[in-house]
Amino acid sequence: MATLQSFFLYFAALTAILIPGCDGSVLLDDTANFTGEKTAFPNLNSLRGFEVVDQIKSAINQACSANVVSCADILAVAARDSLGGPWYKVLLGRRDSRTASNNDANTNLPPPFLNFSQLLSNFQSHGLNLTDLVVLSAGHTIGLARCTTFRDRIYNDTNINYEFAASLKRSCPRTGGDSNTNPLDSTTTRFDAQYFRDLIAKKGLLHSDQELFKGDGSGSDRLVKYYGYVNPYKFLTDFSASMIKMGNMKPLTGTDGEIRMNCRKVNN
Repeated sequence: MATLQSFFLYFAALTAILIPGCDGSVLLDDTANFTGEKTAFPNLNSLRGFEVVDQIKSAINQACSANVVSCADILAVAARDSLGGPWYKVLLGRRDSRTASNNDANTNLPPPFLNFSQLLSNFQSHGLNLTDLVVLSAGHTIGLARCTTFRDRIYNDTNINYEFAASLKRSCPRTGGDSNTNPLDSTTTRFDAQYFRDLIAKKGLLHSDQELFKGDGSGSDRLVKYYGYVNPYKFLTDFSASMIKMGNMKPLTGTDGEIRMNCRKVNN
């Protein structure tokens, strides 16, 4: 069963893939030479679970009696195994970056207030398409979001179920309660297609989620209806395909980068 910790691992893996490829840069702590990605706006107070990655890395190094598995590969596998979702083959052999970029994280990671055209443009800039946008966004089928990420939606958006917004306002006031959380969909501990059905009911928690379904017959509307009601199983297969596609974006291989001994810092 998926857990909150699992969602943080998935989001960390998603972050690592998009900036600028799947190279484990998100795991690096700040140094005197660079400010890393952990404190970038889309990640701040959202990414956790780093100690789990540390434990996995330590266990693998001990089992292999050598430092042969990269932190980037660990995240790629964690993105699959942490959610309780579909199984798919993860291609391995990535290497770890020796730097991280706070600016790249702020530029490349889509924040929760983007509109549909901005979301699609962001994904297309990474070689991803509309289907990838819809199915990867549905990683929000598990996990929680902080009040700061959906406050504007529940007080200002019109494309939202009235009773749903009213219930959220009780734990997310106009001021205060910034760290209060709410489930990203109504079956938040299960990896399923409920995320899409919630969007159709105008119960998407984040503005960026609800932008995928506006009821105007757009391409994203059709995909949301298809995955939500017509063929939920196809969501699982398409999600797997998009995760494989995203995980193979600009990886470091060969002699590029390194295999870190400690995922939080580069090797000496």
